[in-house]
Amino acid sequence: MAEPTRDLKKLEEEQAKDDADVLADLDKQSKEFDKDSEIERILKAFRANAYDVLDLQPGVPDEDIRKIYRKKSLLIHPDKSSNPLAPDAFDRLAIAHQTLLDETKRGRLDEAIADARMLLIRDKKLTTDSEEVKDPDEVFMKEWKDKVKFVLADNESRRLRQVKAQMQEEGREQRRVEAEMAERKRKRDHEVDWEKTREQRIGSWRDFSQGKAKGGAKGKAKKMKTLG
Repeated sequence: MAEPTRDLKKLEEEQAKDDADVLADLDKQSKEFDKDSEIERILKAFRANAYDVLDLQPGVPDEDIRKIYRKKSLLIHPDKSSNPLAPDAFDRLAIAHQTLLDETKRGRLDEAIADARMLLIRDKKLTTDSEEVKDPDEVFMKEWKDKVKFVLADNESRRLRQVKAQMQEEGREQRRVEAEMAERKRKRDHEVDWEKTREQRIGSWRDFSQGKAKGGAKGKAKKMKTLG
């Protein structure tokens, strides 16, 4: 009777090991699914909105930003994921984290989000006291997110136009400076050339003057001889 008991126990142990392997495999697959899902979410997020990339609401404290970033960065780190898109998602996550911890950049983003909210309220002919605004539902939040995209894209377009205008102005100024430098160089070269030929001009004038004087003296002598 002892032998069948040992065989049964062995079978139970093997079954338990198989079950553990299956559970471990399922857990691994689940984690990989979580990683891939998060990578896909980050890549679909509007990259100019750092809150969207980190899946955070505006106004969260810096400590929460750091915690969420650490959690997500560990989840999708390229060294821990076989997903080929992990490096791109990780870089976007890092940029979003840096943006929200930069006071100036975060301030501009918060301002754009506030502008988007007011534009949406105006477009929907609501007020800040409207229930839809004070207690926004999913529809309002989605419309707000879309409006944030519009405002950020418009701000970027304005910035690029300003940069282009500035570059054009700088180009005009650069051409003006280069023209002035070329004119000064031309004058300097002219002065140098004038000095180089100064002795030659003086010598030529001296020879001309002396020749003229000799010619005048001979003419005068001939005239005097004829009169005599």
